[in-house]
Amino acid sequence: MAVVRQTLVYDGPGGPFEGTAVWDDDVGHARPGVLVLPNVLGAKQADVEKAEDLARLGYVALVADLYGQGKRTAMGDPDYARYMDTLNADRALLRDRLATSLETLAALGPADRDRLAAIGFCFGGKCVLDMARAGLPILGGVSFHGVYDRPDLPADAPITARLLVCHGWNDPLCPPEATVALAQELTTRGADWQLHAYGHAGHAFTDRSRVQSKNPDIAYAPKADRRSWQAMTNFLAELFG
Repeated sequence: MAVVRQTLVYDGPGGPFEGTAVWDDDVGHARPGVLVLPNVLGAKQADVEKAEDLARLGYVALVADLYGQGKRTAMGDPDYARYMDTLNADRALLRDRLATSLETLAALGPADRDRLAAIGFCFGGKCVLDMARAGLPILGGVSFHGVYDRPDLPADAPITARLLVCHGWNDPLCPPEATVALAQELTTRGADWQLHAYGHAGHAFTDRSRVQSKNPDIAYAPKADRRSWQAMTNFLAELFG
């Protein structure tokens, strides 16, 4: 296996953007593409590592940049959510940047542009749901400890992308009423959806930088991390099978 990383600078609304593409160069044929959507901090090494894991599963992965080249934050910053907040306030702009990143993935030589999916973490999980809501051309998506509020955009068409929602039951950002509301929304719009809820896990349960978190409801949870990744692996295998 020869895992290749390639830094990509691509244009789009408010760009340029800088993402990282990862694939196994020993595979000689086109294969499904998976867009990796980062959390509140933006694209970082942890996201590239997820992309490498996807490459080992046989996919072409692109870590998307939704904020813009050089626009990254750290959890210790006093205004670490500033770039996310801009997009939360303009979900149409977020949709357009997601479309740009997806097209960048589709245009990669090793990727099969007719077989695309997306996975996302925290804010990235919200992005996966917004891609499905907007009808962007993904076959399916996986939201890990995402955020479930609906965008203020038209929502008439059926959702055709299959969805797996991996949810920490103790997540303070998405209490039971928000989770039930998402299920009702997806059902009303005809989506093929699954919800996996993990007990004794909260927000950020896949984030290993939060092993020492002082808030148990926003912390790394190894069982939920392992189980949700396996659920994603099975979901993608079925989706692209």
